[in-house]
Amino acid sequence: MSVSATHAGVALLAVVVTLFVTLLVINLMGGEKRIEKTLPRLYDADEGAFRRSLSALLGPQLLEGNRVEILLNGDRIFPPMLHAIAAARNTITFETFIYWSGEVGEAFVAALCERARAGVSVHVLLDWVGSVKMDDSMLDRLEKSGVEINRFHKPHWTHWGRMNNRTHRKLLVVDGAVGFTGGVGIADQWQGDARSPEEWRDSHFRVEGPVVAQMQAVFLDNWMRATGHVLHGESYFPVLRPMGDQAAQMFSSSPSGGSESMHLMFLLALTAARQHIDLSASYFVPDSLTIHTLTAAAARGVVVRVLLPSGHIDSIFVRKASRASWGPLLRAGVQIAEYQPTMFHNKGLVVDGRFVSVGSTNFDNRSFLLNDEANLNVLDTSFAARMHRVFETDWAQGERITLAMWRSRPWQEKLLEQGARLLRSQL
Repeated sequence: MSVSATHAGVALLAVVVTLFVTLLVINLMGGEKRIEKTLPRLYDADEGAFRRSLSALLGPQLLEGNRVEILLNGDRIFPPMLHAIAAARNTITFETFIYWSGEVGEAFVAALCERARAGVSVHVLLDWVGSVKMDDSMLDRLEKSGVEINRFHKPHWTHWGRMNNRTHRKLLVVDGAVGFTGGVGIADQWQGDARSPEEWRDSHFRVEGPVVAQMQAVFLDNWMRATGHVLHGESYFPVLRPMGDQAAQMFSSSPSGGSESMHLMFLLALTAARQHIDLSASYFVPDSLTIHTLTAAAARGVVVRVLLPSGHIDSIFVRKASRASWGPLLRAGVQIAEYQPTMFHNKGLVVDGRFVSVGSTNFDNRSFLLNDEANLNVLDTSFAARMHRVFETDWAQGERITLAMWRSRPWQEKLLEQGARLLRSQL
């Protein structure tokens, strides 16, 4: 080989490496400005100004007339979802992050295929990363039955820069009138009733009323991005009558359309707290602003409790990064406990027995900056009271972590935790 040919080969290799590194950096960096300053505390969670800020500043509007049913753990989550699918007459829209092979996955495939063969328009949007453990045969059966199925951000060389953006949303809407959202994935790990480490603890919610149209709109936002197709009309957006007495909004965020909005919503709610903050999080890697907001709440007398997974967790790396950040929180009087029976995949926030936020969002940079997320916000004292009781039951099964316990962990653990925290922008 000639010297010129060798130089050309080296130059080509350099170009390829440079391109790869550039795309990797673009993929790992956020493109939007971060919220940098603490929000001033201007009102309490039970004041009209708080409600107006949720609607006017962050949107969409809080709508009256909704009914939200709490579903705890797989034994009480999957049957209502499958029953709603079986009862569909016109449309089914379904978006989820985790979809794995197994009994639960087979049950949903069978239900969706049956409705598609019956003439129902079925649209399924799966995150590519979250559905890699789904057998191709399941996808084939869905497609052959007439289900329109798409994978969100399947890797391709033309859009490497967006591969780190995943849809973490969990949305099921049937006939535009009944909605489901929460934290559950379509996998066998969510079966049961959190009775053992093999049965994960999680919550999901069945929704009726005008807010279901917002849930449908959130699904359609990603569906249009993935397919370029617009779904509309009476079958997707029927007239929705009041079904209860709860005010609610379906809140969403995405790196392509304001990723910081979910972070801002949580900070707004935490800042409005006067008495109690009950925070459940399956992944908790708080940034400095979140830590400051929680410690400021504790300093003004708010009882702040944070319930997290114990050693039963599917990402030990995330747990280590989380534990590295607990010092300022514990010193400020924030109470932290780890749920002992099984993996705690629950996500929820209850503020002052008035405001509740539940859905797919975790308290970490991945949820606030990188993922597409969706949370149902409810302003209702009776619903908040029920969610507070759920939190109390979970809290009773947690082990309280004291400042002395945190300080006395082995130095090897501290070193690993600090190492894990270096990558918190991706966790």
